[in-house]
Amino acid sequence: MFSQSIRNFAIIAHIDHGKSTLADRFLEITNTVAKDKLREQFLDQNPISRERGITIKLAPVRMVYRYNDSDYILNLIDTPGHMDFSYEVSRTLAACEGAILLVDATKGIQAQTVAHFNAAKKENLFLIPAINKIDLPTASPLEVKKDLTDMFGFKEEEIHYVSAKTGENAENLLKAVIDRIPAPVVNEQSVLRALVFDAVFDEHRGVVIFTKLVGGNVGRGDKIEFIQSKTKVDVSEVGVFSPFLTPKDRLLAGEIGYIVTGIKDIRMTRVGDTVTTQKLKTGNQQIEVEALPGYRLPKPMVFFGVYPKTQNDYVHLRDALTRLSLNDGSLTVANEYSAFLGSGFRVGFLGLLHAEIIQERLRQEAGIDPLLTMPRVLYREEGGTVSEPYMALTIFTPSPYVGAVMTVAQSKQGKLLDMVYHKQNAILKYEMPYSMFIRGLTQELKSVSQGFASIDYEITGYKTANLIKMDILINGDPIDVLSELVYRDEAERLAREKIDKLKIFLPRQQFRQIIQAAIGAKILARTEIPPFRKDVLAKMSGGDRTRKDKLLEAQKKGKSRMSSVSKVEIPQKALLSMLETR
Repeated sequence: MFSQSIRNFAIIAHIDHGKSTLADRFLEITNTVAKDKLREQFLDQNPISRERGITIKLAPVRMVYRYNDSDYILNLIDTPGHMDFSYEVSRTLAACEGAILLVDATKGIQAQTVAHFNAAKKENLFLIPAINKIDLPTASPLEVKKDLTDMFGFKEEEIHYVSAKTGENAENLLKAVIDRIPAPVVNEQSVLRALVFDAVFDEHRGVVIFTKLVGGNVGRGDKIEFIQSKTKVDVSEVGVFSPFLTPKDRLLAGEIGYIVTGIKDIRMTRVGDTVTTQKLKTGNQQIEVEALPGYRLPKPMVFFGVYPKTQNDYVHLRDALTRLSLNDGSLTVANEYSAFLGSGFRVGFLGLLHAEIIQERLRQEAGIDPLLTMPRVLYREEGGTVSEPYMALTIFTPSPYVGAVMTVAQSKQGKLLDMVYHKQNAILKYEMPYSMFIRGLTQELKSVSQGFASIDYEITGYKTANLIKMDILINGDPIDVLSELVYRDEAERLAREKIDKLKIFLPRQQFRQIIQAAIGAKILARTEIPPFRKDVLAKMSGGDRTRKDKLLEAQKKGKSRMSSVSKVEIPQKALLSMLETR
């Protein structure tokens, strides 16, 4: 059977443990990309991803490798490591039979290592453990090996030692993929059943879906249907990733490839849907094709107001956000109006890094530098009560920093659920409000652990919270983009911190700026920024007091009029100051 020569696998690891570099070596070993054209992190085609040195989007590639006198088709899907993009990993694992679990020999097991291991086990994937960066002088492969055997139950002989940078032992690891990861279980004679694990929008060809065929086959000109969305299309092209889109006549059961649909709205092709053939009938009866198990669509959890700096850029910003949302199903965009900033958009992101990436893409791809307001999480209001999202937080830290980490977690309203020690490390599990991410949780944990602590989280539900709305007023006018829900017992402290930050970052004007933080009619904190003072008497070389008083009175009236008609300008730096650790 053709499918017996196929291996579908992923590389999963904590961020910066060398996934993309190992993928480069595999591309080199299999001659998928010529050496003179191979650049570092080849599968990360997004320029922002390359700049930051992190994978932010899954990337499939098809490699052909000759082993034991047989040709094998190796479908590798490179995955992100950051927790904001864990949904990309879940989609990848659903399309694979096995994975390489990669661990940095200098850093050891970290939070996302554990999270990805658990996710892979839920999908019943076969795992090959590998310790990377063994060439570095600070590497401790024997210690990491002990952790892998103790924590995950791997056998010592299963563990591979590699250097993705130099290529040491990389080919042996690739051979282990063929030897140990099972071929896909498929029914080549059945009707078409294919899982949609990703989709992108092409302006010329419409939506291109990334799919794994579990049964049947599909080719150009076939009529297909998406079971959940009921969308029906004619296939204009099929092919594989080698590594760019390469057309072929047909995709067969077990293969990973792409289908060009021609659809102009990506929302009509839901990720996790099942593709089958249109109108299957036996006699007068229509054949019911069972949908494949999909996966939960990612829900945005952090929301920013995104506004153009001038209203002339509004249409440009709207079009740019629309284009980005076509290729990022996790991005939500809705219209929003601010009395202070005018027309803009409420944009939902998976996390703060996701928001940073999108903001940078707007700058680089659309030439727009938008104004982002303070981040907010998604609260629920029912019957006069407010509920906030909670998360199950896992913190992985070296043992010497446990006390400091626990102090930070408690200050963030964390409830300790479990703590387990593994040699030199500890794993702490907390229940905590998700809003703590936008209140500096990550920065504080990194600070107290000298950068060694790593975290992972999962949203668990909503709980009632004692929250109250706090407004910021400047010269008596509420600035709607600075209002937020705060915990009642923290309101006075946060009020003072906010107005102190604004006093630092707001530019001085020709008029006095009075900054207040208030809950309802109650003023919690107040400060002011004095105006620039122009010396109107500087050019007077003489004259009586009456003349000087007239000039000073005229200046006073002018400032009063300016204060009543001038609009306060809030620079992005002042808004960003609200994001800093409180």
